[in-house]
Amino acid sequence: MNGEETAKALKGLNAGDAIRSLQAGVARRDITTDARDAIIHDRLYAKALVLKRDAITLVMLSLDAVAIGGIGDIKDDFLAKLHERIERELGIPACQVMVHATHTHPPGRLLCDDDAQVERTFDAVKCALKNLTPVVIGVGRGCDDRMIINRTLRLKDGKHWAIRQTNPCPPDEEVASLGPIDPSIGVLRIDRIDGRPLAVVYNYACHPLVGVPGGHVTANYPGFASQVIEEQLGDGAMALFLQGAAGDITEVCYKDIGRPRDAQPIGQVLGLRVLQAWREIKAADATLNALQKTVEFPRRTDIPERLEGLQCEQEKLLASLRYTSLNIKTFLPLYLQYRLSPDCPLDYAYGYLHAEQIGSQALSAMDDENRTNLKKYLSNINAMEKLARIQDKIETLKRHQAINAASGEATVRAVIQGYKIGACVMLAAPVEVLAEVGLNVKRASSYPHTFVLGFTNGYLHYGPPAADYDKGGYEVTECLLGPQWQAIYERAAQDIIRRL
Repeated sequence: MNGEETAKALKGLNAGDAIRSLQAGVARRDITTDARDAIIHDRLYAKALVLKRDAITLVMLSLDAVAIGGIGDIKDDFLAKLHERIERELGIPACQVMVHATHTHPPGRLLCDDDAQVERTFDAVKCALKNLTPVVIGVGRGCDDRMIINRTLRLKDGKHWAIRQTNPCPPDEEVASLGPIDPSIGVLRIDRIDGRPLAVVYNYACHPLVGVPGGHVTANYPGFASQVIEEQLGDGAMALFLQGAAGDITEVCYKDIGRPRDAQPIGQVLGLRVLQAWREIKAADATLNALQKTVEFPRRTDIPERLEGLQCEQEKLLASLRYTSLNIKTFLPLYLQYRLSPDCPLDYAYGYLHAEQIGSQALSAMDDENRTNLKKYLSNINAMEKLARIQDKIETLKRHQAINAASGEATVRAVIQGYKIGACVMLAAPVEVLAEVGLNVKRASSYPHTFVLGFTNGYLHYGPPAADYDKGGYEVTECLLGPQWQAIYERAAQDIIRRL
């Protein structure tokens, strides 16, 4: 439905006064780093959407940042400072303010300094609140499964191994299957009363890891997608990206080595998919509601035994490296010889026939020795790749053990926040929720349009399924929560959905 069709539809509605009680405003502020040595490919923003109906005011903030505290450029006190200022100066309580990070990942400093982050983000909310205008809202769904993959590979031995730049991929023959993805794109359409677009909110689950050639500062694929949407819609419409349950989801092209890594084509495809869904959405009146629930997630207590197991595995692999004859200089030409001509690697075929004719075992004996040494060297390469991964896991576990120990507490507090906007429900948590958990929340929801958001109102690292803790995947290693977190989170989400 285009803007003209929306305007015509509104004229026929009897509840005009009720519709006009629903208002929205948008604004953005540039939060890109001011560092002189930064090479900036595209700007980063704090985008604010304010929705108001009667006594309820909802704030939705989407920041082009890796996280709201915990890691990256935003400090842990940012959220408290922002909440305090919004409540004090604008009268909006924290339970009606959603602060979300798109989770963009380029290296180096991305954002402006700490005080400017708070000031500019607050100013975006203040400006959006001043710009309130009557609106109508609709919700719909798109889909794209071509550019995402579950990066946690399921191995034949029952373990997990993540596709990451910091360690090699496992041998192909060890890979059994892939984990789930959520290809759905949740789309919220917000139009002015005259039918012109005001805002598009869209929810999709995929780590923004690819970046742009050169590793320059970028908002990654969410920024490129929003640019496409805003350029196509015009009229000053603003697109807000909300990251989904993307803890174990990455771009299919993430580890490509044959072409430059560039997120722009990914973002452009996503932007077009959003617009495709947007055109099918009918905007109408919408009610608003907000609820939140504070829960206590247990901190994990199994790190010492996990470390012990990894160190034991490390020792076995190191011991397996003994008695190696070849080095890289001798291995490569020998390996090529035996790959090019497995039956007659050391001589022409007639040489082997002659040796057989005269009863010589020299060539066959040398082949046996060479094949043994080649097998040993290949085994060592495999061991080296596993050792690199184990070392990374050991250091990661030690870091999370230190975080939990420094807290001095057995649990960590988390706020699960829910918004109801017309036929759409949003569930937000300060965790990198994995795809399986996000899909569980959607399946249990009574609302067909349920957006699951991670990276919101804080950062507690990864939230994997409880069943994954014994499988050794990266997301379980990069995790400070105990496996009981999943049941607590899913119950809280269901309770919020039921009460909204």
